[in-house]
Order: sequence, then structure tokens, then C-alpha cells
Amino acid sequence: MSPDPSHAARTTPVARLADWPRPPRALPAARLVEPPAGARVTVAGLVLVRQRPGTAKGVIFVTLEDETGTCNVVVWAKIYERFRRAVISGRLLRVTGKLQREAGVVHVVADVIEDLSPLLDRLLDPGFRHDGTRAGDQP
Repeated sequence: MSPDPSHAARTTPVARLADWPRPPRALPAARLVEPPAGARVTVAGLVLVRQRPGTAKGVIFVTLEDETGTCNVVVWAKIYERFRRAVISGRLLRVTGKLQREAGVVHVVADVIEDLSPLLDRLLDPGFRHDGTRAGDQP
């Protein structure tokens, strides 16, 4: 974390977890503006919010956060049924799906949802050593 106070104001809660392990092959939230609409992408992050509005016809909205920002995920009912356990109880998720842009808002429409919560448990291991990799370091 930078000693510059202006930088500290821009960091997310996840960015403050210096030893947070980055899941492999996930596009950072800050780079979701780069792929074209319709591209297949993989994102990962801590689950901030799960919403299932009564008016959404079975759709669940999940907000993930990585050290670069947040990502909105749309989970259709059919996908929810397939990955129910991960959607309900996952603390750290990796989601692969189609990138969608509507009215300046970017969503990932989920095809595959993986619960990577056991990676968080590694932080409690006294022998854990962070390898220094950050989301922005990955291609």
C-alpha cells in the first residue's frame, strides 16, 4: 500500500489484504473495459453482494471485488441450479461467462461458477508466503 494518502483513498478493501492470493487465469475488474462485448472472460473476487429481486424472474445478481475494483455478475436460473452451492455459500468465486455492456454498465453473464473459497483459508496457514503476483501483473 502506498504511503501517499491520495492513493489510500482509492484503494478497495481487498487491495488492503496484501497477502490475498490471486486465482489463476482471471481478468482483473479494472480491465473489463478492454475485451469487446460478447467476449468470453473469467473474473474472480470476493463476494460482496448476492441479490435475487422478486421482479427478476429467477435471476441472481452477484457483485465480486478484486484488488482493482468490482464486477457485476448475472446468474440466470438455469446456471444457478447447476452451481447452486457455489452461488449460495462461496466467499471467493471465479466466474467464466460472456461480457455484456448495457448503458455503460459492464456485466459478466455467468456460464461457469467455481467456489475458490479454500484459497482464502491458505491465508490462515502460518507457512503461507505470498508470491507477489497481483491481478494487474497477469496478461
